[in-house]
Amino acid sequence: MGAIKKIMMGAALIASNSCMLNAQNYDKQNITLLGQWHSDTILAEPVHGIKYQSVWGYEDKVKGKKYAIIGSTSGTYFIEITNPAAPVVRDYVPGKRSKCIWHEYKTYGKYLYAVSDDNPANLQIIDMSTLPGSVQVIHNADSIFGRSHTIFIDGNKLYCGSPKSPVYGTSRMAVYSLADPTHPVLLRRLEQDYPGDNVHDMFVRNDTVYVSAGYQGLFIYKFNSNNTFTLLAALTNYPDQGYNHSSYLTSDGKTLVFCDEVPAGMGVKSLDVSDLQNISVLKTFRTAPIVTPHNPYIIGNNDLFIAYYQDGLQVYNIQDPANPVRSGYFDTDTLNNASNNYPDAYHGCWGAYVDFGANLILASDMQNGLYVLDASSAMTGINNKRENNITVRVSPNPMMEKTVIEIGNSMEYGTRNMGHGIFILFDVLGNEVKRMQVTPAGNGNTRIELMREDLRAGIYFYKIYFESGNKINAGGKIVVQ
Repeated sequence: MGAIKKIMMGAALIASNSCMLNAQNYDKQNITLLGQWHSDTILAEPVHGIKYQSVWGYEDKVKGKKYAIIGSTSGTYFIEITNPAAPVVRDYVPGKRSKCIWHEYKTYGKYLYAVSDDNPANLQIIDMSTLPGSVQVIHNADSIFGRSHTIFIDGNKLYCGSPKSPVYGTSRMAVYSLADPTHPVLLRRLEQDYPGDNVHDMFVRNDTVYVSAGYQGLFIYKFNSNNTFTLLAALTNYPDQGYNHSSYLTSDGKTLVFCDEVPAGMGVKSLDVSDLQNISVLKTFRTAPIVTPHNPYIIGNNDLFIAYYQDGLQVYNIQDPANPVRSGYFDTDTLNNASNNYPDAYHGCWGAYVDFGANLILASDMQNGLYVLDASSAMTGINNKRENNITVRVSPNPMMEKTVIEIGNSMEYGTRNMGHGIFILFDVLGNEVKRMQVTPAGNGNTRIELMREDLRAGIYFYKIYFESGNKINAGGKIVVQ
């Protein structure tokens, strides 16, 4: 980083390098506030009053550190949340312009890809391996593309929604290879195969692309091995139709949930996509008449998180996707001027990050900044980590005399193929208080027992590592009474 950035960084850290657990009594159910961060130095953009945008997460497993990445009107903050109760700003990267409304993020290995749809804008590629020290900006230009409204990474491919490049102009969707993560290479643009289709956002799994196409509806494509697109299905007419903003797919690939952002107050839709030749809308549902769903996220098959304008983070049990049941919520929004009229509606929760697991959910509020939340009580089961489909159940939690940690792998029953592992318990300051070898069960789930007599009352965090070719990680929180 250059000297200019270092000077700016010093001022930013002085102003914002502190945990701010707001004393306000938030409206909530089955979700606990672990930590919160915002900076008084961030200026709101003048049109909508937005200060913060998208949030993402990054875990350095070697160093045992977790980070929240949040966009602001001026740039990107890297906040360590290894101790969720005490978020610490570790670095800041300014954007190309101030008073920015959009930032979106995705990670590929140690690299962060940051985009904005403001004009002007640059694609930023940022090496995070040097955290908790300063990150390294390795690309900050519009030579690959400048503006992009949304991005998604599937395998080693970067999908961009509505990018603008000096090479090809404005595209509906472009796909880049990340074979060299520092130099994305263009593979194909959607309009080369389907020139009339719009793209706002996309969810991609195994090269199947679920496109939220704004007022055109939902389109599902296959990105083929020869770098061409094939249209698999489309849903262009459905109940309570508005501007299809974004979607998310269950782990089994049977249910897709999407949000219509415009007009305000639209219902969330759950779809049966198990047969792409017979897509059906199972349910349209909403938390309140005038609030607006923005971005959905799903853990496993049963637990849906929705970032809502005006209504914070909402959690639904979608075990029966035709009958979603709200199981919890946390209203990040402290304003009381919810309205159907834009721009008044632009306050509340922009997005969330759920890949750390139910015990460590990140949410970004457009005016109030970063929230670190424990949503395990709102979950159908404590599925602490989606990676490699590992599941962890802690019972009882809080601990009275003894707690059993039960570990399974839904890809194959039990943990017999996961190799030996390590269980590590930390206090709230990040100090290691217990380390245990984990021997996988011959069949069935692996069990770890913790005794109350070994621990003082308080909050603890655990991590579990297995070695089976790839490192498998799970983690969560245990309360000792």
